[in-house]
Amino acid sequence: MKINIKEINEYPFFIRPFFWLQKRKYGQVLIPGLLWARVPKLFAAVAILYGVLDRKSSPLTPELRSLVTVRVSQINWCKFCVDINSATLIKRAGSTQKVENLHNYQESELYSSKEKVVLAYTDAITYSHLHVSDELRDELAQYFDEDGIVELTGLIAFQNLSSKFNAALDVAPQGFCNIPQKLG
Repeated sequence: MKINIKEINEYPFFIRPFFWLQKRKYGQVLIPGLLWARVPKLFAAVAILYGVLDRKSSPLTPELRSLVTVRVSQINWCKFCVDINSATLIKRAGSTQKVENLHNYQESELYSSKEKVVLAYTDAITYSHLHVSDELRDELAQYFDEDGIVELTGLIAFQNLSSKFNAALDVAPQGFCNIPQKLG
């Protein structure tokens, strides 16, 4: 199922500045934004939540946030999300290696112990056949206080919302990352 995108001038005036900012930051307006904006209050809520989760003062480093968003995007088969989040991870990590090896993070020496625990937690939340064990929560507690765990959980939940929305509506990649990606 695909949803039609309206012309920019058909969206409410208070949403159009977001599109201008996207075009300035990414060189183009993001298709998911145009879809969410069909319901302006929903768009505003999603934009605010994303802003809170991706803020500079987050207890999660930018690179760690990007690892989580790419991993969730892979699991949920969101081609758009993998595209844009991989490009962000490459920028934040300074190389393509972590993107290229993320599907095999458990066996890779590229990832720190903290990153592996976070990615295992991401998998446990995102894959419906897994669950978060007490042992995994204990491992997370070695790296994060309770507020950090809540924020990490919120980020994973948000990326699940976003990637499932985009995958369901068959949002195509917009050409941010040219590295072949493994999904699932």
